[in-house]
Amino acid sequence: MRSGLWLPLFEELADPGVVARLAAEAEERGWHGVFVWDQLRWREPIRQVADPWITLAAIAAATEQVRLGPMVTPLARRRPAKVARETASLDVLSGGRLILGVGLGADRFAGEFSKTGEELDDRVRGEMLDEALEILVAAWSGEPVTHRGMHYLVDDVQFLPRPVHLPRVPVWTAAFPGHVKPLRRAARYDGFFPVGLESADQFAEAVAAVRDLRGDNPAPYDIAVELSPGSDVAPYAEAGATWWMTALDPGISLDEVRGVIREGPAG
Repeated sequence: MRSGLWLPLFEELADPGVVARLAAEAEERGWHGVFVWDQLRWREPIRQVADPWITLAAIAAATEQVRLGPMVTPLARRRPAKVARETASLDVLSGGRLILGVGLGADRFAGEFSKTGEELDDRVRGEMLDEALEILVAAWSGEPVTHRGMHYLVDDVQFLPRPVHLPRVPVWTAAFPGHVKPLRRAARYDGFFPVGLESADQFAEAVAAVRDLRGDNPAPYDIAVELSPGSDVAPYAEAGATWWMTALDPGISLDEVRGVIREGPAG
């Protein structure tokens, strides 16, 4: 199982330079990935929030080996053509180390969608997410893209340079266990990040459901699990987890993060 440092970009971690230095420290300690939250705001008393894409660029420039990416970006509030450019550039900058985590996002945590005029209906955001992923996969091919969908238009645009990672940037999708449509989406791409877990048994059931939906697909496939530092990862590894993602509180301090880094990857 690989270990990913998963950072909420708030308060002391709202400085991309600081996070880039943390990523370099994590790489030296043997961590396999450094991932960041993608939030525009958070609940009080948190006030300072960093942009994830600027921060990821800083991480890419400060490291050589760790995988990196947003975990997860609520893709429906981003323009897919712009994300195509951002992801390709970030993958080139990092030498093919980007993983794109995507999901619906939720308004209940910080009122991000309602306070910025974004779509609130989960069903509609699901449609937008699926359509945006179609555009991204087409854009990463390097071929001209023409897409006329319900939510987005791309009229004969070629997105070059292509990402370094072939055949495309890996896509991990977040999903709540038991929700059929998100599980089907997860099965179509390159990784699964179940959220809202209550037990290792529930995790195992979700993994089994996604594997069943994938059928005999032989392509490499990652499954991430969020656990607090010091947790017993063995039951999750046995159930199929390939990545451990650190569960860190939104207001975690810089010193606390450095303590987690020093503890090292999961044994």
